[in-house]
Amino acid sequence: MGGNRKRISRRAFVGGAGIGAAALTGASAMSGLGLQAQPRTAATRPAKWDLEADVVVVGSGACGLPAAIRAVDQGASVIVVEANYDIGGHGIINGGQVPLGGGTSAQKKHGIVDSPDILFRDLTDWSVVETNGMPEYRFNDRGVQRALADNEAAAYEFLLDNGVRFADMPPGVQGGHAIGISAPRENYAIWDKGQSAESPRGGGGTVVYRALENSAKKKGVRFLLNHHMDVLFRETPSSGRVLGLKAHYSPKFLPGSTTPLKPFRSDGVLTMTARDVTVRARKAVIIATGGSSSNVNFRRVFDPRLTEEYQVAGEPYSSQDASGELAGMAIGASLWGTANQTLERNGALRKRPVIGAQHIYPEWTPRSPVFPLVRATGLHVDDWQNLILVNQASRRFYDETAEGWPYGTHHGFLDPYVQGDWRNGRRITYKPQNFLDAALAPNEGSQPPDYSAGPIWAIFDADAVTREKWDLSPPATDPLFFFSAHTLAELAPQIRKNPFSRVDLPVRNLEATVARYNQIVDFGYDPDFEKPNPKYKIQTPPFHAAWATPVVHDTYAGLRINMKCQVLDVSGQVIPGLYCGGESAGGCSQHGQGRAITQGFIAGKEAAHERSST
Repeated sequence: MGGNRKRISRRAFVGGAGIGAAALTGASAMSGLGLQAQPRTAATRPAKWDLEADVVVVGSGACGLPAAIRAVDQGASVIVVEANYDIGGHGIINGGQVPLGGGTSAQKKHGIVDSPDILFRDLTDWSVVETNGMPEYRFNDRGVQRALADNEAAAYEFLLDNGVRFADMPPGVQGGHAIGISAPRENYAIWDKGQSAESPRGGGGTVVYRALENSAKKKGVRFLLNHHMDVLFRETPSSGRVLGLKAHYSPKFLPGSTTPLKPFRSDGVLTMTARDVTVRARKAVIIATGGSSSNVNFRRVFDPRLTEEYQVAGEPYSSQDASGELAGMAIGASLWGTANQTLERNGALRKRPVIGAQHIYPEWTPRSPVFPLVRATGLHVDDWQNLILVNQASRRFYDETAEGWPYGTHHGFLDPYVQGDWRNGRRITYKPQNFLDAALAPNEGSQPPDYSAGPIWAIFDADAVTREKWDLSPPATDPLFFFSAHTLAELAPQIRKNPFSRVDLPVRNLEATVARYNQIVDFGYDPDFEKPNPKYKIQTPPFHAAWATPVVHDTYAGLRINMKCQVLDVSGQVIPGLYCGGESAGGCSQHGQGRAITQGFIAGKEAAHERSST
């Protein structure tokens, strides 16, 4: 229980400041199939507050739930503000792989040698590079990594204490990237009941975040769902303590419905439907909004190639719209760790084995409550020999069988591995893996001002459908992301119906590309892109085009924090009363929920011990 928790008060709303955000423009809301950008500026504090708590957490995912529980364990009252209709954020649709090391009880049980010092040296090892030559840990913030190393083992025990159960097996390496390679550190939560209201994606993250939700509610944490945080209030717009926030009511509706989606469990959920709500934080606000990958303008700060056609992992269940970063920047917070976001590191962008649907990561089924928004399951590709991939100029651009992103480092990646040894770079098997670079390159269909590469399309014929044993009828395919025709000449213009297609696919190019590929099959080798042993011609109607555009994934840049997860301004000074963790925070190269959980664990305790504002 939370000890001497203060009662969460509710006050009448009177007045309030206009919605603002940051000097950087970005997308703050989904509209149709795209994101609408809204400028943001610092806001004036409200005269009165609707709700109050000691600690206000923004986001109920991998960082937010641990932060809320830790704060309430320290005697603070806590409100969690969540933009989605349910609790769990990106975490609940995670596969259930939780990377935590540094000497956990699981590691000790299975004889795995690890410690905070070993973990810290791993997470700052300049000598380790991925198979494409990109540095894995070189640009990590040393203080942030030290804090992670010192707290990961305790965060693991915290999860167990709050009802999380992992498979009784040794920690492994499956699913872990940039978590250090001296020891296996990946722990596995297993969910085998499929997709449902309880488990929207049907992933192991359900085991972790439903357990944390239950624990948080039992301890008195209250949740304000369907409210998107827009503004942070400071004593003055650019100085003093952070006092609270403003959020707007943002329910999620299924197509054709006027009833908002409901959470799996409604206990502990505050009932408010006011258009704007202000929430006072007597001690601190913790930003746990989950990163910026859904915000097209924001993500293009780090990689200008990532224009709007690149969809985002986790959508449409939850998005990462940079709301935390933008609100923090509006009151003076600094961005941090941008090198990790810009470099072509594991996880930031991915080729997926699913085609023919807009939302292909994770893979959705009709049992998911958000499937009416997903609209299609997509077609899972078992053999990339069954198709070719073309860009918006109707040209092939790379070997279709190539891996979609650099293979991240893990325990056993290098043999031998010596921390900090200059020879480590020589021990990797270098593979450029330029599939993504080729897919994102401008082509003859690119147009000003962005010269976007445009979508990628899988082209195949009726014989491929038979070999793959695909059923092309809905809900397998989305009519805006999958097209069929009796001839290639009829197929090309149909693709223009896709909302992200900005140009007509050139018919002559498409016919020439397919003819060339059929020649390559006759050759038995691919002189253009070295696809190994090309097998099948594309010649039997009907012909098909399926969406196969790479997906944006992790966020590695965010707000600057210190070892206590306090947010810092551009002068390196603490912004009093403001904390941040997970993908909204910068300074980390780690993929996965381990860093988010650990930073929530740290931030919750520290925020609860802030002095109360008057």
